[in-house]
Amino acid sequence: MPTLPEIRAAFAAHQPRILAPIAKQAAVAIVLHDAPGGAEMLFIERAERRDDPWSGHMAFPGGRVDAGDADPRRAAERETCEEVGVDLLRASTLGRLDDVDGAPPGRDRLIVSAFVYELAERGMLTPNHEVREALWVPVAGLLEVARRVPFFWPPSQRETHYPGILVGVPDRHVIWGLTYRFLDLFFGILGRQLGD
Repeated sequence: MPTLPEIRAAFAAHQPRILAPIAKQAAVAIVLHDAPGGAEMLFIERAERRDDPWSGHMAFPGGRVDAGDADPRRAAERETCEEVGVDLLRASTLGRLDDVDGAPPGRDRLIVSAFVYELAERGMLTPNHEVREALWVPVAGLLEVARRVPFFWPPSQRETHYPGILVGVPDRHVIWGLTYRFLDLFFGILGRQLGD
């Protein structure tokens, strides 16, 4: 089970691959907290919205980098505060994952950056209108092979599927797509693979 001291050490030694800035950028926050049963990670279920290509998906808090944001990290912090009421200015910044090209098929290129934080106290979550649900998930559970499921997208077809991870109580949410890719990068820094 990955511990927060192990995560801190791994990120202290990690040099992220940072892509050159482009017109469309986004940033997310991977927020950790040390709970009695082990480290937990914050996820959101995005609200259903017609103009959102990730509508209804499981995600990390975050969003587009606005003109008023000093950099992608500040965008991740602003969006996290807006979406779930968590002030990351009080958190420890552990590091950054490699940037990814996260545009859905058929859309303009979008670079997404992910920043990793540790909260001393997790506090109360206050989701806004963009978030259907916010939940803390045990980090160790994300590595359990028993939680692996195929995720079909679009749901109406059964030919193409993506790797997914069941989370929540009961197991009703599936992490897949861009969020899964970030988890794969996160655990890779720790020397683990999803499903080990």
